[in-house]
Amino acid sequence: MTIAEVSRKYDISADTLRYYERIGLIPPVPRTRGGLRDYGEESCGWIQLMKCMRAAGVQIEALIEYVWTCSSRGDATLDARKALLVEQRDQLVSRMAEMQASLDLLNQKIDRYEQGMMTAEQQLRRLHAEREGA
Repeated sequence: MTIAEVSRKYDISADTLRYYERIGLIPPVPRTRGGLRDYGEESCGWIQLMKCMRAAGVQIEALIEYVWTCSSRGDATLDARKALLVEQRDQLVSRMAEMQASLDLLNQKIDRYEQGMMTAEQQLRRLHAEREGA
């Protein structure tokens, strides 16, 4: 696939794809004889993984380290790679718990406002009914 096709498929700009490759966030993409990037299944898999990890808030530095250990050391770094992923997962779980607590607090606050508005509406209806009945 061309860079334009990959850009559309993953909703990532071509500049971002080039940047990811330049900083080592994805391994070097194979090139055609003419020098154009030729994204295959493996390259696309890396892009999909990085997009997912970035959306989860994983730090770029940790991802670069992961890519480097995969591409430069092979199976000798399986334990290190797993440890890195476990650490990132644990951090994500912690952030998700913090976000859930924030969401719960916001929902409580919204509920209080809605209850207060319902009470205010009930008071207005009662006042209106009293005026019409008077």
